[in-house]
Amino acid sequence: MNLTGGIVLFAVLWFLTLFIVVMIGQRSQQDAGEIVPGTPAGAPADLRLKRKLIWTTAITAVIWAAIAFVILGGFVTRADIANLDRLIR
Repeated sequence: MNLTGGIVLFAVLWFLTLFIVVMIGQRSQQDAGEIVPGTPAGAPADLRLKRKLIWTTAITAVIWAAIAFVILGGFVTRADIANLDRLIR
């Protein structure tokens, strides 16, 4: 894995993790009882975006480190991936 591949892998994992973390502990305006005029009742009441971005980055760093360890450690090579169909048969 080169530098560009590592950055792309981190970015993809970061966005996938963000989509999951944003939904955790989310309360709608209707649940909170304070609907702001002009917004739907299902809109988030208090997003706490900074805190969720920090959690997303921390979780992504752990996942990325595990994947980078497997790739750079030689546990999985390109030849293994090319021969993956032989394992399934």
